[in-house]
Amino acid sequence: MLYLIGLGLGDAKDITVKGLEVIKQCHKVYLEAYTSMLTVGKEVLEEFYGRELILADRETVEQEADNILKDADLFDVAFLVVGDPFGATTHSDLVLRAVKLGIPYRVIHNASIMNAVGCCGLQLYNFGETVSVVFWTDTWKPESFFDKIGKNRQNGMHTLCLLDIKVKEQNLENLMKGKKIYEPPRYMSVNQAAEQLLAIVQNRRLQGEEPEITEDTICVGLARVGATDQKIASGTLQELSTVELGGPLHSMIITGAMHPLEIEMLKLFAVDKLSFENKMCQRNT
Repeated sequence: MLYLIGLGLGDAKDITVKGLEVIKQCHKVYLEAYTSMLTVGKEVLEEFYGRELILADRETVEQEADNILKDADLFDVAFLVVGDPFGATTHSDLVLRAVKLGIPYRVIHNASIMNAVGCCGLQLYNFGETVSVVFWTDTWKPESFFDKIGKNRQNGMHTLCLLDIKVKEQNLENLMKGKKIYEPPRYMSVNQAAEQLLAIVQNRRLQGEEPEITEDTICVGLARVGATDQKIASGTLQELSTVELGGPLHSMIITGAMHPLEIEMLKLFAVDKLSFENKMCQRNT
């Protein structure tokens, strides 16, 4: 049996009782280590679970999945995923491969950023399409996610922005030379995401457009959701470009039309409460 087990968002204790029971009975336990991260390291998880964990990076999962499945054909194998197992398409691919090989699988769900963002007070059924905001480079500055946010706002919907994670990535030179030399991990902050959005706003204006999103659009920054030191900040896009939320992981929400209860909740986390109230008054008039 192949078990895909969600670990939740905070620390070692966020795993479900059912998930922990399965881990203890499995012959091998893999820890997926590239789509997200907990607030504790591998050693802490091993101590709490009472099992040795095999780190599975992107290369292992995407290029050597058959090795994981080969074990699952003979023994019970657990594949641990931060958040929920189906928060990334790679894991759907693992399931499809298992089914093709006739290997049974079972999923044990857990909290994901996709539902935990409700902690800021915005109602989950008012969210539209989720987008990913990637790190820009000197030669690659995609803006497609901006158009999706705009469409969500036209429909009155909020947008959850998942911010980029770069773990065990190679630069172009090492990739071309086939050298297994990796860049240090990087995690996009709310500040960086806001700065890129502000740059796109300026670009669109230079092209003669009046974008759906402006410097005064109300947004929400979230950091380390599910952890004891999680932080939430609400304010304008301009304000979030300078707010300090601490270490990773960060997420961001661009608001759409808001219910009065949602506004009251966001006011609790306002960077500048007076400014926030003024913006809401202007919006209502």
